[in-house]
Amino acid sequence: MLATIHHPAATPSDAPPLVIAHGLYGSARNWGVIARRLADVRDVVAVDMRNHGDSPQVPVHGYPEMAADLAEVIHSLGGKVDLLGHSMGGKAAMQLALTGGAQVGRLVVADIAPVAYSHDQSHHAQAMQALDLTGITTRGEADKRLAQTIEDASLRAFFLQSLDMKATGGPRWRLNLPVLESEMPKIVGWPGTTGQFDGPTLFLTGADSHYVKPEYRDTIRALFPSARFAKIPGTGHWLHAEKPREFEDTVRVFLTA
Repeated sequence: MLATIHHPAATPSDAPPLVIAHGLYGSARNWGVIARRLADVRDVVAVDMRNHGDSPQVPVHGYPEMAADLAEVIHSLGGKVDLLGHSMGGKAAMQLALTGGAQVGRLVVADIAPVAYSHDQSHHAQAMQALDLTGITTRGEADKRLAQTIEDASLRAFFLQSLDMKATGGPRWRLNLPVLESEMPKIVGWPGTTGQFDGPTLFLTGADSHYVKPEYRDTIRALFPSARFAKIPGTGHWLHAEKPREFEDTVRVFLTA
């Protein structure tokens, strides 16, 4: 089963648990602050998706398989949860809602649509695999080396959160980079899943992001007829990291409406 970080409710209530599924190259740890704050009135469980963090490393990384992983976690939590997914995690959450909707109460999809994208994230996996980890003792040293291939400092900082500095034998990635690279067409794609999820669904996007275009709305509404749309001003694809308080507040209002 997927590795999880459980944030027990500070004040128990009848609210279902909230499961959070991160995006590509992320981890449950990335969601720590938001998860802890949302755990004021409900249990919150952040997962490491397959081939990420401390979850199993396996050769297949498609959305049917990722949805099955989430379903297994939800079963262990009692069988029904509210579900939040960002980017890759949002697609996995949508896949589960469309194929196993009885397990999902409310659904939050953060900055992604049920469509295939033309962009490719393989070059990031290649850059991380090419990083010479010999003799590295700090993330600062790793950052200097990674800067030779990845210019964006914020992206480097995000990727380096998945570098295990305490691993036996020296630093190692908590990412199955060869599989993520080889399975990239599935990750940026969409399996063409049909059906409908009639439950309350929020598509929450960054106002400066281009991942959820207006022309995708007909496709979204066909699959999620109860879909609502909201944008967080001044944010891009990483809306939860750029404006965490606004993200949290918007999610909280939707989950408690």
